[in-house]
Amino acid sequence: MSDTDVTSQDTPPQVTRVRNRRGEGGRLREDILDAASALLDETGDERAITLRSVARKVGIAAPSIYRHFPDQPAIMLAVVEREFAALADHLRDVAQNAGDDPRDRLYALGRAYLRYAQDHPGRYRTMFGGLWMPTLGDTSLTQEQLTDLGASAIRVLADALADCVAAGQSTVTDPELDAVTLWVSMHGLAHQYTVIRVFPWPAENVADAIIARVAKLTDA
Repeated sequence: MSDTDVTSQDTPPQVTRVRNRRGEGGRLREDILDAASALLDETGDERAITLRSVARKVGIAAPSIYRHFPDQPAIMLAVVEREFAALADHLRDVAQNAGDDPRDRLYALGRAYLRYAQDHPGRYRTMFGGLWMPTLGDTSLTQEQLTDLGASAIRVLADALADCVAAGQSTVTDPELDAVTLWVSMHGLAHQYTVIRVFPWPAENVADAIIARVAKLTDA
């Protein structure tokens, strides 16, 4: 991927970062990820995240990044991994606070997932590929790293769906597969909400309808 900046490449750093004390090298890695996430939020364009723009945001020289990330896709992967972890944590909190009824928890998770996509459109789009996704072999990334993305968040949905089955509230026979199907369905709805500004959506809550049908929820 080209490291061409979408802003002026000659603009000097806006801040000068204080050098880490001994043993604080890990803080720079987090600062780099914070800067990349901030650029994504500010611009809504993952092309704005380059080695130069991130270094400028942090207040360091671009070569300092190589101590933590071998290339730009490695930064993007770390940003996406962190966002998926945050999404999984958010979904766990939602499930924990949704009450004792498994069906209510599954509805709450679906709604929370949709809200997350609507509240963080730039990050959400980037989490699911976007322009940053490289051709394997051209970067430091591996197939295994990309395959594992989102697994922890899907696990939350799969566990919630399995709870519905155990409670007699769902007739699905493969909660693992149907959790992925539900994820893909909610992702499609989130995408449609983003790209279609005017559409005759039915009065019924579409997200709840998807959950009820895909999860094969019962009235038990």
